[in-house]
Amino acid sequence: MTLPPIFSDSSSDDLLAGLNPEQARAVEYRGPALLIVAGAGSGKTRVLTHRIASLIRSREAWPSQILAITFTNKAAAEMRERVEQLLGQAAEGMWISTFHSACVRILRREAERFGYVKSFTIYDSADSRALLKRIIKDLDLDHLGLTPAGTASRISKLKNELTDVDAFARSASANDPREQAFLEVFRRYSKELARAHAFDFDDLIGQVVFLFRAFPEVAALYQRRFRHILVDEYQDTNHAQYALIRELTRPVEPEVVAAATFEYAPREVAEDGSIPGAGLTVVGDSDQSIYAFRGADIRNITEFERDYPGAEVVMLEQNYRSTQNILSAANAVISNNFDRKAKNLWTGLGEGEKIVGFTGYSGHDEARFIADEIEDLHRDGVGYKDMAVFYRTNAQTRALEEIFIREAIPYRVLGGTKFYERAEIKDAIAYLITVANPFDEYALRRILNSPKRGIGPMTEAQLAAFAEGQEISFRDAMRRAAELGYGPKVRGSILTLSGILDHATSMALTAEGQKPTAVSDILNYILTETGYLDILRASKDPQDEARAENVDELLAVTREFSRNNPESGLVDFLTEVSLVAAADDLDDTSGTVSLMTLHTAKGLEYRAVFITGVEEGLLPHQMSADEAGGPSEERRLFYVGITRAREKLFLSLAMTRAQYGEISVALPSRFLQEIPPELISWKQSPGMVTSREGTQPRALNAQRGGPGGGHGGYSRRSNEPSSSSVGFRGGSSAAVSEPASGNMTSSLQKWREAKRAKAAAQRSGGESAFPNTILGSVQDNGDLELAAGDRVEHSDYGPGVVSAVTGVGTKRIAHVDFEEVGPKKILIKIAPITKVSTDSDGTDSDGTDSDGIGSGSTEASADAES
Repeated sequence: MTLPPIFSDSSSDDLLAGLNPEQARAVEYRGPALLIVAGAGSGKTRVLTHRIASLIRSREAWPSQILAITFTNKAAAEMRERVEQLLGQAAEGMWISTFHSACVRILRREAERFGYVKSFTIYDSADSRALLKRIIKDLDLDHLGLTPAGTASRISKLKNELTDVDAFARSASANDPREQAFLEVFRRYSKELARAHAFDFDDLIGQVVFLFRAFPEVAALYQRRFRHILVDEYQDTNHAQYALIRELTRPVEPEVVAAATFEYAPREVAEDGSIPGAGLTVVGDSDQSIYAFRGADIRNITEFERDYPGAEVVMLEQNYRSTQNILSAANAVISNNFDRKAKNLWTGLGEGEKIVGFTGYSGHDEARFIADEIEDLHRDGVGYKDMAVFYRTNAQTRALEEIFIREAIPYRVLGGTKFYERAEIKDAIAYLITVANPFDEYALRRILNSPKRGIGPMTEAQLAAFAEGQEISFRDAMRRAAELGYGPKVRGSILTLSGILDHATSMALTAEGQKPTAVSDILNYILTETGYLDILRASKDPQDEARAENVDELLAVTREFSRNNPESGLVDFLTEVSLVAAADDLDDTSGTVSLMTLHTAKGLEYRAVFITGVEEGLLPHQMSADEAGGPSEERRLFYVGITRAREKLFLSLAMTRAQYGEISVALPSRFLQEIPPELISWKQSPGMVTSREGTQPRALNAQRGGPGGGHGGYSRRSNEPSSSSVGFRGGSSAAVSEPASGNMTSSLQKWREAKRAKAAAQRSGGESAFPNTILGSVQDNGDLELAAGDRVEHSDYGPGVVSAVTGVGTKRIAHVDFEEVGPKKILIKIAPITKVSTDSDGTDSDGTDSDGIGSGSTEASADAES
């Protein structure tokens, strides 16, 4: 069978131009299964798109016979655009989408086979939690410790394992009250979804798997249609996604081929009457598998060759993103994981700059270092949008945000409240869902009294009870409100709302062959008739003004949708909205520094990357210690963060960190010790908690603007310009000019002389770049007694006088006024300090050790502002 003339007869050699040998082999391979092990930044999207183009241009497949799966709509759009650039019109008809989008398309076509309307609703995580909260409350199960979030997470995990409520019931312990309570909630939740003709996100994939297994002839239609399946980020697939791919790539048995009705005669039928399974190409990297908490199973990629015997494996190790120093650090770290296919990333971009390491005294000190480096980079021509700060937990943003605001650095935190998660937007979407799917009681009850129209919880409960008793939908119960004996005001409100929804539904219905009503017209009618937008605009609450602007923005979104999709209607719009992912909201043109978790950073890249909190308990996170494979996944997470950097990488930690109102001692992450020391230039190392290579102690940097570390360049003690050069940015001790010795106390002079001597010893190789003995070298001052008036000497802050001591036991904090840097708060137990005895004239005794540096201890102070 020949393909239509839109396919070019030109050679496919141009598709191989510019590819390295491994990439070319991946594009040209023809066989039943191909695993492309794609290291970070190795050009996997280019390989995938060129492979698709090669299959089509060589006339081995129709565009409609190709299914390419990605994990975000943004990635799918990029892949589709690249293929269209290669093929032009010939690319039309391909399925390039996310797992969820592909499954929704299948379910929309086949939903009626198992009793659902084609306009079924898709519940997001917030909808699911709200429904579970109502169920738990109705069943009065709060006392058993069931929470909406915990219950939703467990149900999601079960569904990702293709375990439905009936299967779980067979394994649940009959003697465990909490287990039985969860089973009852799970059963009620499943029943409510079915009654509303709704699926949650986890259902979308699982239901397609069940559909294919229950209706082999339906499975055969899609097995026959998709002859080449390509899956990106295969290491992040869960069991349900794995099962879906297995179903789509199964051979079609002869009896099923005979019974199925195909659009055209299959040309792939074998001699025995069967249709061979589709060709499968998966792309992934086990070293970047970081979503186990979402159900991702790393075995899907590590055991691919066992699942598909004879599969070809192509390794992509040449990196086109990062410098070699960054890649060498990543290779060294990940090599400590054992359950992986060994590879070694390399690049032709050159060695590049060394990684910069920094140890702060506190989280605020770490944040000030990051802010100062960002400003330096920005002055050197690096745009704010080209820089990102990564952290393990969202709680770490507080200090960063405080310092960024103070330093006027434009930033945004990825992971906040998204547009479609805002209450007013969810209200507007709920109106549209009710119009599209009259069976969705949850959406209807959300907007029953929004805006307020006098329909309270009691009325809502009576309507729900009437609907259940009459075995009708909640929407039908509203239409029969006159039968419930309500007063004229309440009855009028219910019937008015019912009439508005019925009219909007009639607007959405489209006769066959007619152009669908624009979604913006439907939404505008609803907002006008209900007064929703007018009420927000008339409110004196300034937040309501912002909410009105958000609703206006949604109207603009619906208009744009109708312009771009003139043949699509309300259901298509709701499907698109429900499948918007967090990563799809990322705008890389905003001109701001991006702050995000390491998990969010997956798939992104920046010229300069800061990875913060590289400490035991944070990275690796303390929760990972009790989980099988947890430390290995944390190492992969660190690896992902490192490989996001193109030119500059900064690794920072703090020796004390405030958490939940307590100051705790933090130790350097084990991952830092896995990086060869020659790859990192420590501006202040964990072993010294001072600067290296002649740069000034971090404490001196406070002179530039007091405790905030501003850029004013003024001394902490006066309004005169500081004579000291900027702390951690300098490269040589010669850059530091000291005041005349006559202007300082003898203790301060001796302290500075000792600091210079120590710095000289360090430059001559007296200390390693990263002293791995740090974990056992924390100073213990548990027996040190201090009181107001005592003189102390700090290894980095110098001499000072104690003004007060607060706290008890191991949490005693000394408030010290240091001669060099001003007031500080320090945790006495582990601070590198010594108590200084004085003669009667107030000068240091000859027997006093004024060095205060020789212990190799870690810094334990918290800035006064922390």
